[in-house]
Amino acid sequence: MPEVSTDSLDEQQVRLLAEMCILIDENDRRVGADTKKNCHLNENIDKGLLHRAFSVFLFNTENKLLLQQRSNAKITFPDCFTNTCCSHPLSHPLELEENDAIGVRRAAQRRMKAELGIPMEQVTPEEILYLTRIHYKAKSDGIWGEHEIDYILFVQKDVTLNPDPNEIQSYCYVTQKELKQLLDKASRNEVKITPWFKLIAETFLFKWWDNLPNLDKFVDHEKIHRM
Repeated sequence: MPEVSTDSLDEQQVRLLAEMCILIDENDRRVGADTKKNCHLNENIDKGLLHRAFSVFLFNTENKLLLQQRSNAKITFPDCFTNTCCSHPLSHPLELEENDAIGVRRAAQRRMKAELGIPMEQVTPEEILYLTRIHYKAKSDGIWGEHEIDYILFVQKDVTLNPDPNEIQSYCYVTQKELKQLLDKASRNEVKITPWFKLIAETFLFKWWDNLPNLDKFVDHEKIHRM
């Protein structure tokens, strides 16, 4: 694996680079584990290194979607607006468990607490709906990038927020109209959004959003959408 200096990066974010992500093949079958650092280096991604991830879309009872703006300390896609929470299950027993994606849903609960300060008891894994998976690849800069099979997770609940400023610099709840305005701004390079959020917003998000009480008809655990 290549050696890349992290001396100029945020200390807290560098510590997280030692976490062990779950390596998978293109059909989401587990093939091993590697550090978050190695999983996010373009040099390895270009050789096919692929890991498991998730994206949470949390709506309040007014049907507004919680967005976050990633902090400028983030190593990939700093300052970008994105969906509620995006991260990785780790290679340890609780988060490796694959039955009904319970390991991924546990990881989502853990990261919503870490990033957004949502108390663990406010959103349990059982309250997180696993909809489907997408497979995408994107470069953040010349060194870092993403190559993930991303589990799409939906939650509708009013929650308490206490974000970690090292993870999140701002957050807001948006209506569909407000999100479309944000996407328009991004298309004019007035704001930045993450590539996975852009892909999901341009394909599935608004259809799912229109059907929050009836999402079961969109659940598809067989297909992996290649984006």
